Amino acid sequence: MRHQDGSRHSWLAGQPPLDLIVTMDDATSMVYSAFLVEEEGTASTFAALLEVFTAQGLPCSLYTDRGSHYFYTDKAGEAVDKDCLTQVGRALDRLGIEHIPAYSPEARGRSERMFATLQDRLVKEFEHAAIHDVETANRWLREVYLPQHNARFAKPAALAEKAFVAVDPALLRETLCSEEERVVARDNTVAYARLKLQLPESRVRAHYVKARVKVREYPDGSLAVFHGPRCIARYDAAGHHITDPTPASLAPCSPPSRRGLETAVPVVRFRAPASLDGSSTRGPGNLRVGTKKRAAKSNKETKRQAAPAA
Repeated sequence: MRHQDGSRHSWLAGQPPLDLIVTMDDATSMVYSAFLVEEEGTASTFAALLEVFTAQGLPCSLYTDRGSHYFYTDKAGEAVDKDCLTQVGRALDRLGIEHIPAYSPEARGRSERMFATLQDRLVKEFEHAAIHDVETANRWLREVYLPQHNARFAKPAALAEKAFVAVDPALLRETLCSEEERVVARDNTVAYARLKLQLPESRVRAHYVKARVKVREYPDGSLAVFHGPRCIARYDAAGHHITDPTPASLAPCSPPSRRGLETAVPVVRFRAPASLDGSSTRGPGNLRVGTKKRAAKSNKETKRQAAPAA
């Protein structure tokens, strides 16, 4: 089981409070991912899960708090509604991962102890390394701190066998993202988050006006528009068109290569077999195969021959 949580703290000296997103193993306390973001939410959750699942594989379950980006709760303090899935819940359900909500502070004891350790050590480590920006801090966390932290605090697993399932990274990228349905406008555009995504010309159809499409937003902010299983186009975070994804079945045919045709190519001529009536092979202009073609008889002649003599 994987455990994910966030902690808001003044991690960098002289900087406003930031959220530290940590994804760890519930049994061994090994930290697989840790990075700073301005605010915890759907995008940070997907970024962490994409990093961990790509490297480690899919777990059986994910344990989190009941934050609004994890679960939908009709009333504060009540049980979560597992039939009304958030974007994170939809993605986990599609991957077959059980999503377990925490209902008491005691249930989050492991992550609370982890953050107590990190708040004591990380702030000092960042200051000692003269790190004051988020990008440098995240790179240092990944490359320097986490290997040292796990070597000191992680416990060995009771069983050496891994229970995680390997998965295609491309499938993960297309699953661990926000997905919303839209209807294409009359000008062949899609409205999404104050952006107007212009659909490119397509070899499949003249336009997509009034078609229902799905817009996917990835953790890095980039976007894609899908019509059914086909990706129509991709865009950067500002809505600028990047590429026209072309499935292999729709790839344009390249012009035939003329390499090697400069030299003469021997021509193999068809040679007809001898006819069944024993006649010799005729010239190229009078080739025949098989018996001579007989003239077709009319129906009257056929009936007259078949009738018995009077």
